[in-house]
Amino acid sequence: MAEHPREDPVISSLPSQSPELNPQLNELAWLEQLDITTYDFPYIHFLLKSAFRDWLSAASTLQAGGRALWLVGDWTAELLQAEGDPELNEWIEGINKAMRLSLESGKITTVKLFEDAAQAHEITAAAVPVRTRSNAEIFAFIGCIMQGNDQDIAFGNRILGIAERHFVTCFYRRFENTFFKDLLTLQEQAKRETFRRSFLVEVVQRLHDKIDVDAVLNEVLDSIISVYPNVRLEILMSQDHQSTNPRVKPLQLQGEMDRLCVQAFMEGKLLRNAFLSEEGTQYLEIAVPLSGKQGVYGVFHMYIPSEHFEEADIQLVGMLADTAGTAFENAKLYEQSNLLIDELRLINELTQQLSQSLQLKEVFKFATEELLHIFNAEYCCISQLDKDKDFFEMVSTNVPSLSKEIFPRDYGFCGLVYATKEPVILSDYHSYGRVYSKLMEETGSNSMIGAPLLIRGEVSGAILLSHTRPHFFSYENYKLLQVLATHIGLAIANASLHAEVRRMANRDMLTGLFARHYLDDKLLEFQRREARGSLIVVDIDKFKQVNDTYGHQIGDKILKQVAVIIQSSVRKIDLCARWGGEELAIYLPGMELEDGYRVAEAIREKVAAETTPQVTVSCGVSEWNRKDEKISVESLFYRADMALYRSKNNGRNQTQIGESDNLQSN
Repeated sequence: MAEHPREDPVISSLPSQSPELNPQLNELAWLEQLDITTYDFPYIHFLLKSAFRDWLSAASTLQAGGRALWLVGDWTAELLQAEGDPELNEWIEGINKAMRLSLESGKITTVKLFEDAAQAHEITAAAVPVRTRSNAEIFAFIGCIMQGNDQDIAFGNRILGIAERHFVTCFYRRFENTFFKDLLTLQEQAKRETFRRSFLVEVVQRLHDKIDVDAVLNEVLDSIISVYPNVRLEILMSQDHQSTNPRVKPLQLQGEMDRLCVQAFMEGKLLRNAFLSEEGTQYLEIAVPLSGKQGVYGVFHMYIPSEHFEEADIQLVGMLADTAGTAFENAKLYEQSNLLIDELRLINELTQQLSQSLQLKEVFKFATEELLHIFNAEYCCISQLDKDKDFFEMVSTNVPSLSKEIFPRDYGFCGLVYATKEPVILSDYHSYGRVYSKLMEETGSNSMIGAPLLIRGEVSGAILLSHTRPHFFSYENYKLLQVLATHIGLAIANASLHAEVRRMANRDMLTGLFARHYLDDKLLEFQRREARGSLIVVDIDKFKQVNDTYGHQIGDKILKQVAVIIQSSVRKIDLCARWGGEELAIYLPGMELEDGYRVAEAIREKVAAETTPQVTVSCGVSEWNRKDEKISVESLFYRADMALYRSKNNGRNQTQIGESDNLQSN
C-alpha cells in the first residue's frame, strides 16, 4: 500500500463544496457524518484505495464466474483503482458507464459489454453505490467486470450486494485507525508544545531574575542543553567579554570558521544549514543572534541531529535567544551602571585626595600609587614635559631604572601621546613593532594604556600603565584612565600654580633673588638642624649717586648684574636674597667665617670688574655656631650689618668681619 500522501494528516481547511461532477454532494453532508471534515479530498482517495485493498484481501475467495476484475471509484464515479485479470482491462470503460448509471439511480447497475453465443458466456460490468453508515450519501462505488454465463453473472451481482456493506466496514476501520493515529500525533504535538511553552516561561522567569552577565549566559546554555542533550552549543560574543564558561567564545568576524554565525550577526536573524556528517547522519546547524534593543551582542551556535529537532523547536530556540538577548542587555546595563557609579565614586575620592595636597611631589606619588591600584597595573610612569628644554622627565614611577630619566619630546609612547594629544591602548607590544619604549622593554610588558596630561588644551605630560600579560587592559580601563588623567592633570596644574605663586611670593621680582622673609625663615630652619653657618651682607656703593646720574632703569640693571654675579659665585645650597634697597644677603650653610670671607671677597672683585657702568660693593660677614650663646637670626644679621657699616666708613669696596664672642674683627 502506498504511504500517506501528505506530510501532515490534519488539514485546517476544506472546500465547502464537492467537485461539480457530483451534484448530490453540494453540502458534503457525508463528510460531516464521517466526522472527517478536517480532511482534504486527496486524503479521502487515499482512504478509499486503502479500504479497497483491505476489502479485496478479505473477498479474495469470492469468484464471480471464471474471471473477474474488481474496481473502486469515488463519489464522482471516477475510477480510482482496479484489481484482477489484466486481460479484462479493455473493458474498464464499461465500468465507468456502470458507475455513472449507478450514481444516477442510486442502486446496483449492470451493463452488458460483450456476449459470445457460441461459447454461451458474456462480459458484464456492474457497480454498486457505497453509502455512509446512515445511508445518507454515496461516497464510493464498488465495481466488477465479470466473464461467464448468466448464472455466473447473477452470482456476481449478489456478491456486489454483500460487498457494499463490507466495504463500508473496511473504509471506516481504515479511517478510524488513521484518525486515531492522527489524534495521538496531535496530542503528542500538543504535549510537546505545552512543555515548550512552560519551559520558555520558566527560563524567562529565571533570566529576568539574573543581574549578572555571566549568570545570564550560563542559564541559557544550561537550559538548552537540559532539553536538547544531543546539541553541540556555544555562544560567540562580539564584545570584549571574558567568561569562565568554555562554551562562551569570541566571534571572529573575519575568516571562514564562523561564516553562518557572522552572517546571522550582521543580518540580525536566525539562519540554518542542513548537512550530512561523515557518518551519514543528517545534522542541522543553527545560528541565532543574541540581540537586544540596542544591538546584537553575539550568536547562539548549535549543531544537532535533524531527527531530534522540529520546526517548533527552532522557533523555541529563537524565542529563547530573544529573551536571553534582552536579559543580557539588562544585565549589561546594570553592570555598566554599577561600573559608572564606582567610577564616579572613584573619581570623586581621587579628586578629593589630590586636592588636599598642593605639593607636586606628593601629587605625583599619590597618583602613581592610586593608578597602580585602580587598574591592577604592574608598572606606572608619570612624565612631565619641560617645554623650554624640549624633553620629557620621568617625575614619578615604580620602575627604579626610569626614575628622573629624561627622554626627547618625540620618543616612545610619551612622544606619540604628545603628537596626537590622544590616549593610547596596546594589547601586544611585541607584535605592534611601531614604537620603541624603554618602559616596555625593561619591564617585559606586553599590555599598555596611556593618556596625556592636558593643561589648557596643551600636553604637559603623560601617564603610562603597563602589564606583562597581553590583552590585560580593557576598553573600559582605557576610557577611565582618560577621565582620571584629566583630574590628575588639574591637580598637577594646581600644585604647579601654587608652587609658582609661592616662588613668586618668596622671590624678589627685580633681581630674582629670595625675599628677606624667606631668608629669615630658612635661617631658622638651618639653625635648628645645622652646627654652623655664615652670612654675607652686600651693599652697592654710592647707589643713590648711580640712580641720580644714570636714572633708575640703569640702577635696576646694575642691581640685576650684581644679583647674577652673586648667584654665580656661590654653591647651589647657598641662599641669596635681596635684603632691602641696594643691600643683598647670602647665607652659606655649614661654612666657617674664614671661607665666608673669601666668598665675599670673590664677589666684591667680580662686581668691580664685570658691572656696566662700573660699581663697587662693600661686604660684611658674620658667623654663628653651637658654641655661641647668642644663636639667633637677629644677632647674626646685626653682626653682619655692623661689619658692613665699618666697610662703608673705612672707604667702601672692602669686606669686614662682624664681631662675636670668640672672634674680633679685622
